[in-house]
Amino acid sequence: MLAPVPLAEIAPPTIASQPICDWAKAHYRDRCFAKDEPIPARPGLLYLVERGAIRLMGMTQTPAPGSRPLSPAEQSEAVLLGFVRAGLPFEFVARSPFHFDAYAHVDGTQVIWLYWPDLELWPEIQQSIWAAFRYQHQRKLLWLSTLGQRRTIDRLVGILTLLMEECGEPWQGGYRLPFPLTHAHLGSAIGSTRVTVTRLMGRLRERGVIVISDDNLIGMP
Repeated sequence: MLAPVPLAEIAPPTIASQPICDWAKAHYRDRCFAKDEPIPARPGLLYLVERGAIRLMGMTQTPAPGSRPLSPAEQSEAVLLGFVRAGLPFEFVARSPFHFDAYAHVDGTQVIWLYWPDLELWPEIQQSIWAAFRYQHQRKLLWLSTLGQRRTIDRLVGILTLLMEECGEPWQGGYRLPFPLTHAHLGSAIGSTRVTVTRLMGRLRERGVIVISDDNLIGMP
C-alpha cells in the first residue's frame, strides 16, 4: 500500500473568498441550505461554497432491454459525481441530454452565487478560481480512470481514496471524511448496488483499509 501523501500536497488551495462573501451578503447573493436540500443552480452562474459541502449528482438514462419505451422520468438514475467542499467553486453547463443537480450534503451549507463578469472586481481571486477549476478537471480524470478498474472493490477503494484526498481531514494518523457517505451514494458512483457496497465495505474494514468512527464517518489509515 502506498504511504499517505500529506494533504497539503494534494488539496487545492482554498480560495480567499471573504471579499466575495461580504459582497454577496450585501447584494443578497448568499443562502443557507438544509441537508439534502437542492441548490437552485443554473448555467451561466458561478457558485462558491462558503461553508459545508455540496453533493453533485448526474442523471443517466437506463432503458431496459426488450421492454416498452419508458419516459425519461422512468429511465433516469441518479449517479454521484463528487463533492465540492467549502472554499471551492462549481458551475453547471447545459448540455442535452445530460442533467445535473446539486444538493447540500450537510446541514447549514452556505452557498453564494455571482456572474463571471462580477469577478473582475477581484482579479487575484479570479485567478484562484481558475486554478481551482483546473485542479477539479485533473481530479475528474483520476475519477474516470478509477471507474475503469475491472474489479468493483478496486473502484470502491479508488473512489474512497480520491474523496479522502479532496475532502479528508487528518485523523488518527490517516484521513477521515468530514461528512457521512451512504452506501447507496458509493454504489451509484462506482456503478454497483448498495448491497454490494455494504458487503465490500465490511471486507475493507476486516483488512484494515478503512475505519468507521463512532459517528459513522469513514476514515482511511
